[in-house]
Amino acid sequence: MPSLKLSFSALFAVLLLGQAAVAQANLPDFTELVEDASPAVVNISTRQKVPDRVAANGGGQTMPDLEGLPPMFREFFERNIPQVPRAPGGGRQREAQSLGSGFIISADGYVLTNNHVIADADEIIVRLSDRSELEAKLIGSDPRSDVALLKVEGENLPIVKLGKSEDLKVGEWVLAIGSPFGFDHSVTAGIVSAKGRSLPNESYVPFIQTDVAINPGNSGGPLFNLAGEVVGINSQIFTRSGGFMGLSFAIPMSVAMDVANQLKADGKVSRGWLGVVIQEVNKDLAESFGLEKPAGALVAQVLEGGPAAKGGLQVGDVILSLDDKPIIMSADLPHLVGSLKPGSKAELDVVREGARKTLQLTIGALPEDGEALAGAVVPGVERSSNRLGVKVVELTDEQKKGLDLKGGVVITEVQDGPAALIGLRPGDVITHLNNQAIGSAKTFTQVAQELPKNRSVSMRVLRQGRASFITFKLAE
Repeated sequence: MPSLKLSFSALFAVLLLGQAAVAQANLPDFTELVEDASPAVVNISTRQKVPDRVAANGGGQTMPDLEGLPPMFREFFERNIPQVPRAPGGGRQREAQSLGSGFIISADGYVLTNNHVIADADEIIVRLSDRSELEAKLIGSDPRSDVALLKVEGENLPIVKLGKSEDLKVGEWVLAIGSPFGFDHSVTAGIVSAKGRSLPNESYVPFIQTDVAINPGNSGGPLFNLAGEVVGINSQIFTRSGGFMGLSFAIPMSVAMDVANQLKADGKVSRGWLGVVIQEVNKDLAESFGLEKPAGALVAQVLEGGPAAKGGLQVGDVILSLDDKPIIMSADLPHLVGSLKPGSKAELDVVREGARKTLQLTIGALPEDGEALAGAVVPGVERSSNRLGVKVVELTDEQKKGLDLKGGVVITEVQDGPAALIGLRPGDVITHLNNQAIGSAKTFTQVAQELPKNRSVSMRVLRQGRASFITFKLAE
């Protein structure tokens, strides 16, 4: 019997070793990729002049407390933290420095990095893998995509292989090379967590989300697939601590190269534009507009004279697809529109008053500084009360012209009732209620009296010139 137990134990150990060997065999080996790709990854530092009042306060920089750190780390930070030298009179020279990463995309010296790495720089220094340093010229930058194109003088420089970010799959292994905290050519790896991510104030980039460890200094560095091809530019992290928390975001290479090619050719980037304000379609809005499920981009405002207005798009339309590409989340629409060339034709599939409709329109060019919306309104004189618990007045002709409206009413008083519960305020302008345009206070009262109970009802509201749809339900 003892010998039998030993046999089972030995067999179990062999099985465990076998499973470990199989698991290890399935893990990728990055050594060859890193060896081939590293020479084309560069460190980028910048210098910029800062205002005198900032320089008087030490150049706006603070030296971290290095006491208590191991000697190795203390020496590293003392060597690498940029310090503003003292001027002969005891003051500080007006200089500041930043640190980031980049990569060479052509043998004659074109380099890609992030716009925020080189923003406002007076001098840009590119340090190659052999420690040589070259001064770079800024060819152009695009804050909307956070991409910048640099040029250094050189011949037969090492270059990266460019891949297709659209071929990436969620769960695929990816690898980053950069200079986090000044540690040159640091390598980190992970997987693709998601694709097409939208971030606040970043409407024109469908980010690649990964769990690759990215920290300050990695910005502008390349994200590689297992074939050694660059599929993205590491750009942002989500963090509450200031360090890596498992959520990293990279600009897809298809977007970056389109921007780079435009910067190289024209020095600027042109994007498509519809001229609409959109919002997400939630469950209640989907019900109120007669949709089977929450999807699409709800048009909350159509800007006068814009491509959408000329093409027949209306407030309350729900855009479901653009050129047969589905709009699942409202944030999908800016990505698709922005990638189109101004002047090109586009086909929109929309839902209007519960029916499907196809619109053909011409894409416009995104204005440089965006489009200004109208301001708040001043109450008029004619009043109306209703079951929603608000008092409203009609807009004057001057107010309608200022807000680019044909009708609507403005709230002068919010009483106890449904309006107070959904957050309406005096000064809010109501243009649509239950999918019907509100042209006067009388129309508003009539529509309000006929509102259904225990069903989602939509209302379009302008607050300080910004339009959005909200939903509510009236109880029995």
